[in-house]
Amino acid sequence: MRILIAAVGKLKAGPERDLCDRYLDRAQKTGRALGLTRIEVREWPESRAPRGEDRRAEEAAVIAAEISPDARIILLDERGSNTTSTEFATQIGDIRDRGVSDLVFAIGGPDGHGSALVARAHHIVAFGAMTWPHQVMRVLLAEQIYRATTILSGHPYHRI
Repeated sequence: MRILIAAVGKLKAGPERDLCDRYLDRAQKTGRALGLTRIEVREWPESRAPRGEDRRAEEAAVIAAEISPDARIILLDERGSNTTSTEFATQIGDIRDRGVSDLVFAIGGPDGHGSALVARAHHIVAFGAMTWPHQVMRVLLAEQIYRATTILSGHPYHRI
């Protein structure tokens, strides 16, 4: 299964990108034995539309057009459900075990997700009730994907 992080906004060179890359590299290495064939990031620029609703719609349309119709989509949003790391790992494992070829984690722009992407989402997850900058959210997601691979493989990185 391929995991795609679909993110609105560019992560510039610096410590956040380095940390994100480090976690994704670790996840890629650990994930191979688990049937995770590729973990990648795609970035789209923030819309310049004047209204928030229009920005959300434009960003959602661009991302939705690039995602396979059969992809399983999980949106990251502070209004989503909170989950533990173990539940997150189990969800990834269950999706993989169903034979899904593409799992997409979508990180929206500053205005959130547009309705076109929300309608296609299979699940909405929060990493707490706080709003996170997209740079930090990307690092948190990369770490949780790596943690999920360690949980699924029985590695001691995750301590319960």
